[in-house]
Amino acid sequence: MINFFSKYKIIFYLSNFALIFLYLFPGSFFGYVIYDDIKLQPQITRDFLISSNHLYAFFLLSVIGFFTYKNTNRSYLIIIYLVFLSIILETLHIIIPERSFELSDLFGNLIGVLVMIIINFINKKYENFKN
Repeated sequence: MINFFSKYKIIFYLSNFALIFLYLFPGSFFGYVIYDDIKLQPQITRDFLISSNHLYAFFLLSVIGFFTYKNTNRSYLIIIYLVFLSIILETLHIIIPERSFELSDLFGNLIGVLVMIIINFINKKYENFKN
């Protein structure tokens, strides 16, 4: 599976495009498609201190990014990119109509990336210990 993502980097690029589109869409794209109401946001699970939807989205993007660039020296660039992307996209909600900046969303973004960073760190330690 890891080789699949590194072989087809277009999956990472398309998932980036999709996430950026959903973030910059004025209102809720999924709310518009599912409920025919741009102001309703569907919830995957209940929020608890952080936005679960944001956590899932950035964790999934982080997994795809880390698998795509796992065997290269660019893994640190992916970390920097994902952290800045999560901050910039949420900050842009200040100026996008029908959207609002929320700290719980920002923390959901960052924790989604952080979980993948921790998993990657543990995996590297395990691989070094194994060798």
